Amino acid sequence: ENESWYLEPYMEVPGQAATFVEHIRSGVEEAARDPRAILLFSGGTTKVKAGPMTEAQSYWTVAEKLDWFGHADVRHRAFTENFARDSFENLLFSLCRFAELTSEYPERMAVISYDFKRERFTGVHRRALRYPEARFRFLGSEYPAQNLERASEGERKVREKFESDPYGVHGELKQKLYARDPFVQGARYTNSCPEIQPLMRHSGREIFAGTLPWDKHHVERGGW
Repeated sequence: ENESWYLEPYMEVPGQAATFVEHIRSGVEEAARDPRAILLFSGGTTKVKAGPMTEAQSYWTVAEKLDWFGHADVRHRAFTENFARDSFENLLFSLCRFAELTSEYPERMAVISYDFKRERFTGVHRRALRYPEARFRFLGSEYPAQNLERASEGERKVREKFESDPYGVHGELKQKLYARDPFVQGARYTNSCPEIQPLMRHSGREIFAGTLPWDKHHVERGGW
């Protein structure tokens, strides 16, 4: 039920909480199809009213309460990424978290979000990371119909901001990063994942041009 979650006012529409559970279910079922895959729930402590539990931890907890939707084996391959403050960091930090867990980068990536965010993830964010399109999948889910038009318009505006600022480190996007760190944890992964530190420090509006681990298909483990 919606009452079981902390929701922003614009998200308080019937069926919103059910979409979160559907995202969790989709992630678990996707991981269950590949015994090599790792499932990562990504999201930090972005709202002070929600308390210190991270978004990622809340998703893991729901999966646990729902017995992993009948896929108990996934529990041992499900982890959290607890610091992402926006959708770009969801992807970037998850790549780093995967490397922390496995000492390698994923050979493929599947991302679960609302379908109306597809272009932001598959186009803008993936291109900013220069992650190979052939190894990137987006699994879109439906959004409550009564709020879809408003949400889609908001998404268009956010996507346009990321198109002009792919790494989200200028202007309004930068301010949102600060606003979504109410417990002042700051950026993380600054001392891990040395292979992508130049990317993580990149602050230009142009696409990062340095070498990245996924430029060559040299990883052998499954993705998430």
